Amino acid sequence: MLHTEQELNKLRQIRLNESWKISLTEFLLSPKMDQLREFLLAEKTAEKTIYPPNALIFNAFNTTPLEQVKVVILGQDPYHGPNQAQGLSFSVQKGLALPPSLRNIFHELHTDLGIPVFKNGDLSKWAQQGVLLLNSVLTVEAGQPTSHQKQGWEDFTDTVIDVLNEQRENIVFILWGAYAQRKGQRINQNKHLVLKAAHPSPLAANRGGFFGCKPFSKSNNYLKQHGIEPIDWQLDA
Repeated sequence: MLHTEQELNKLRQIRLNESWKISLTEFLLSPKMDQLREFLLAEKTAEKTIYPPNALIFNAFNTTPLEQVKVVILGQDPYHGPNQAQGLSFSVQKGLALPPSLRNIFHELHTDLGIPVFKNGDLSKWAQQGVLLLNSVLTVEAGQPTSHQKQGWEDFTDTVIDVLNEQRENIVFILWGAYAQRKGQRINQNKHLVLKAAHPSPLAANRGGFFGCKPFSKSNNYLKQHGIEPIDWQLDA
């Protein structure tokens, strides 16, 4: 499909890995993306602090190109505290205190695979191996959780899931909590493995259904069954 010079310029301005940009071009040039861009511009013009910083909004896609995705861990929206969000679901910058959900994820990893509980919450190493750490909403206002919901990001990430669902095979989708599971209803379970469990947040996890769900070993077993290199879930201390 041929694009106008104006459309090409619009695509060039988006800091997004080329493999994703090609597959998401239709959405990136759509009125929905224009509305989302206008919303974010208005927020910044109003001098609101937005997380993550511009350069990290598409970090998940730039770290994990489309053709390298093996596992998808679906989150809701970025952390809203200073320096936390880095564009990867559940991940925080190295050196910061672990958020409660991430602490529970690490405890489950320890129970599942015997890996020691980490103090480092930077999950970039997972992303570099093919774990797409995808939030449903990619930005948030500082101190205002869920503040950028229903502004267009959900449509964008639905399109991402559709692309993975249709263009790839044998991906593991890890859906924690009702929100992620609703979003994942579009996934073809004949082509992919869908793992569902309660959300790792303390309120949900302590009610049962998260601890003992063994997503890490189940993911690796599935990948190995399909001749795909498993994930090394070990992180730096």
